[in-house]
Amino acid sequence: MAFQLSPLPYAYDALEPVIDTMTMQIHHDKHHAAYVNNLNAAIEKHPELGSKSLEALLSDLNAVPEDIRTAVRNHGGGTWNHNLFWQVMAPKAGGEPKGDLAKAIIAAFKDFASFRTEFEKAANTRFGSGWAWLAKKGNGLSILSTANQDNPMSDGMTPLLGLDVWEHAYYLKYQNRRAEYVTNWWNVVNWDEVARRYAAK
Repeated sequence: MAFQLSPLPYAYDALEPVIDTMTMQIHHDKHHAAYVNNLNAAIEKHPELGSKSLEALLSDLNAVPEDIRTAVRNHGGGTWNHNLFWQVMAPKAGGEPKGDLAKAIIAAFKDFASFRTEFEKAANTRFGSGWAWLAKKGNGLSILSTANQDNPMSDGMTPLLGLDVWEHAYYLKYQNRRAEYVTNWWNVVNWDEVARRYAAK
């Protein structure tokens, strides 16, 4: 079965003023849609993969036929990463995590401020296009960045929070000011969704 473009869980303008309406429209309807379409085109060449989930494909890329492996890595990653990205943001969100997730962040990074500083460093120092992640690694948490549309699942981790630092995610509003985008982004982080993902794994 073909993968589908997931609808946004809120209106295009819901994350204003942090992320502008036009960026959300282009990012979701053009960029995300292209990843889904290109992933489906690759999978069509190997019908035996049709029953596999995106998580299964990305968690074991070596099992993907070599002729489409790069396409699945890029477009499968782009599809999954954006699915998470829309979900871990919400209008009237932000603040700090609570409960078990907050305890895990404190255990791993000392306090929320230290976590935020390290996460922002991962986002701002990613050269070129990529992502910053908070991921579950074993029984703990890890901050990392990946290039392009690579995903922590390919390295055995469980992504909990991801920030898209490709220029198309912020350039219309912030131009080359990635650090400003990263700072403002905290105001739309949906910690309830991140906590749900943490509890599920």
